[in-house]
Amino acid sequence: MKTMETVPLGVSSLKSSQLAYGCWRLGGTAENSEITPDREAAASRAVIAAYEAGFTLFDHADIYCHGEAERIFGKVLKTVSGMRDRVVITSKCGIRKPGDPDPDSPYRYDFSEGHIIWSCEQSLKRLGVDRIDLYLLHRPDYLCDPAEVAQAFGRLKQAGKVAEFGVSNFTPWQLTALQKACPMRLIANQVEISLTKLDCLQDGTLDQCVAERITPMAWSPLGGGRLGATDPIDLRDPDHARRLHVREILDMIARLKDTGRAVIALAWLLKHPSKIIPIVGTTDPSRIRELTKAVDISLSRADWYRLLEAGLGQRLP
Repeated sequence: MKTMETVPLGVSSLKSSQLAYGCWRLGGTAENSEITPDREAAASRAVIAAYEAGFTLFDHADIYCHGEAERIFGKVLKTVSGMRDRVVITSKCGIRKPGDPDPDSPYRYDFSEGHIIWSCEQSLKRLGVDRIDLYLLHRPDYLCDPAEVAQAFGRLKQAGKVAEFGVSNFTPWQLTALQKACPMRLIANQVEISLTKLDCLQDGTLDQCVAERITPMAWSPLGGGRLGATDPIDLRDPDHARRLHVREILDMIARLKDTGRAVIALAWLLKHPSKIIPIVGTTDPSRIRELTKAVDISLSRADWYRLLEAGLGQRLP
């Protein structure tokens, strides 16, 4: 079994591998809940491949494949001896799909105390565990009452059902407002960060993570797979020039490092002083193993800024 260096999760005692494994595609797609035996077997192979490649943080959400991703992962936990004691399990709640619970219920976000606690208990059952190590609020609820969320978190922690808490897709001010109400430290903010999505570098998110010792977890770190894709870029895409330039710079550095473009894109994230943890989502075992090479790549400041400039699509001021 390969090992990666570990990084602390916020100010907690939890530690994670430098890369995390995202379980949202274990059922085929994020939305698909029709799990065939072949699909479930492929999902199990992906989880085991990630574990054997040194991934120790596995990221879930209650909505991934309508809960099927958590269920499949829970079955793997039972079959791989000692795995539960060596991994950090993360899950998220707060997104409610149309038709839940009534046929005319809309898509919405729900941080009510009752829903947070109920969602956590359902995830625990599907995962087959007594405790979720890190529990996140998935997307900001515009009706969020921080005091009510703090009450829910307190009940879950006191019951031993959750060890640590965090958020996902929160702005710095949203996180600050919630933290003021919570007696426990929020240790992570899972946000979209990649060379195709640079908002967090400019809106204060990563600055807050550094200042408050909050761990940023990067979802879609390869831009939905585009940064590692080999298919031609559509020249009719209005953003094609920037995308081509990013690919060219990634290719140039990858050749010098004798590796692949996606590996360099992950290494770019890993260099940031906030200790970003990229969440890898491929279910291809060989691809999972390939991407772990990113932890061994050290980019120079010059190369890091070359990539940043390409990602921005313009020169720095």
